[in-house]
Amino acid sequence: MNDSTANPAALSDALNALKAHVNNVLIGQTQVVDQVLVAMLAGGHVLIEGVPGLGKTLLVETMANGIGSKFKRIQFTPDLMPADVTGHVMFDMAQSKFVLKQGPVFTNLLLADEINRAPAKTQAALLEVMQENQVTLDGKSIKVDQPFMVLATQNPIEQEGTYALPEAELDRFIIKIYIDYPSLEDEVKLATHNAAQAKVKATQAVKQLIDIPTAQAQCAAIEVDQRVAEYAVNLARETRNTTLLRHGAGPRASIGLIRCSKALALINGENFVTPDDVKAMALPVLRHRVILAPEVEIDGLKVDDVLHSLLEKVAAPRS
Repeated sequence: MNDSTANPAALSDALNALKAHVNNVLIGQTQVVDQVLVAMLAGGHVLIEGVPGLGKTLLVETMANGIGSKFKRIQFTPDLMPADVTGHVMFDMAQSKFVLKQGPVFTNLLLADEINRAPAKTQAALLEVMQENQVTLDGKSIKVDQPFMVLATQNPIEQEGTYALPEAELDRFIIKIYIDYPSLEDEVKLATHNAAQAKVKATQAVKQLIDIPTAQAQCAAIEVDQRVAEYAVNLARETRNTTLLRHGAGPRASIGLIRCSKALALINGENFVTPDDVKAMALPVLRHRVILAPEVEIDGLKVDDVLHSLLEKVAAPRS
């Protein structure tokens, strides 16, 4: 698969096959699937917000199946400890020595389910591995396998028993996706499918439809014109210059926006980034990195409303 996906046409076919594989199991969430794939190609992590029961676990499991990678899931709860995430050192009586027990973070795709059910101390256990692709245990740094991606789900913060994610952790997610209820037509399809058959389909023998490291290398090689790069940076900087936001996006947002725009261009079969690619990825990349001003929140405006207004304000480069 490595050699075939190095060819642009073959890579496009492989990406379409992967999307079809996931959409065939996760019915009615095509936009979510596309944005997760964008984040994967960009080498980033994803925060997914939505109520329980919308197929978030199935999404990650099916995606792992499609790229031939390992998948693990952590259910975040108020009593979850950092060692339950990263692992710990324990004394083995049989061997009469301390041994390292790796936690579930040592995988390829990690589903951090309901991450905002756990307190900040446990959430912070993911900070190092999300940024450095390594975990430090007993003073020893251990690299995780590649590709590595965290897909964290969170309940709407208005729900009982949730903790707000620290800004440092939010900033490590390259995009934030909202997952909503499917349309009537798609929900009818879901309701008429046999649950057991769907489970068999999702967990059947691993089929590596695409080599992710090769695809990520091609994504990084996508060209970005200087004016398009400046446009992406100006969008991020504009969030710091408006009174509608109490806290704007930092430089990591500019980097993430360009990386995701490259991934979108690759998925669309292009070898360069357009301003439309940047516009399409602006909301997913920026929405979790900004905080509304109190008076704006009182007026009932949402973050996406403010970002839409900023998109209209910042001029896009002309070809």
